[in-house]
Amino acid sequence: MKVAIVKYNAGNIYSVDCALRRVGVEAEITDNKEILMSADKVIFPGVGEAASTMHYLKKNNLDSLIKDLKQPVLGICIGMQLMCRHSEEGDVDCLNIFDVEVKRFHTESTEYKIPHMGWNTVRNVDMHMFPQHIENQYVYFVHSYYVPVCEYTTAETEYILPFSAALHKDNFYASQFHIEKSGAVGEDIFNHFLSL
Repeated sequence: MKVAIVKYNAGNIYSVDCALRRVGVEAEITDNKEILMSADKVIFPGVGEAASTMHYLKKNNLDSLIKDLKQPVLGICIGMQLMCRHSEEGDVDCLNIFDVEVKRFHTESTEYKIPHMGWNTVRNVDMHMFPQHIENQYVYFVHSYYVPVCEYTTAETEYILPFSAALHKDNFYASQFHIEKSGAVGEDIFNHFLSL
C-alpha cells in the first residue's frame, strides 16, 4: 500500500511519519501531484496558522489537488481545519470540503486556558471512521480554534463547549486531535484508517 503525507509549510509532519513507521507503514512525504494522486491513502497533517498555510497551499496549487483526491484522505489538526469552509484564524477561506466555519475558543473563566492542550476523551464516535473501542478513550489535543458540532461530526469532545473531535464526508476524514501523539489509541486509529 502506498501512503503519502502532504508536504507543505506546516510543523509536525515528521511526527506523523514516525507514528506511521510504528505501525509498519513507510509513507512518502511529498508535494508531487502524481505521487499524491496515485497513493492509496493520503494524510494531510500539520501544526500551523490557517491564513499563511492556505496562502502556501494556493501558491503551490495544493488546494485544488487535495480537494480533487478520490482515495481516503485524513486531515489532522490544522489539516482538519483547512478542510473546512472558513477559519476565524486570519479570516481566511479554506478548502470547503466540510461546509462549516472554524471558530476561536472564547472564555471568561479562569478554569480554562487557551490553547486547549492535553488529553480529553472522545464520545459519540462513528464506528465507520474509528475502531469500536475508541469511545470514551483519551486522545491528545493542542489547538486554539475548533469546529462546532455539525452534520459532518464523527466524534465529539468537550472543552469550554462541545466541539467536533473528528469529521467525515465521502472520502475525506479528519481529526482535531493529534492521532500521532495519542499513543496506542492513535496507532489503532491509523491502522483503522489504513484498512478503509
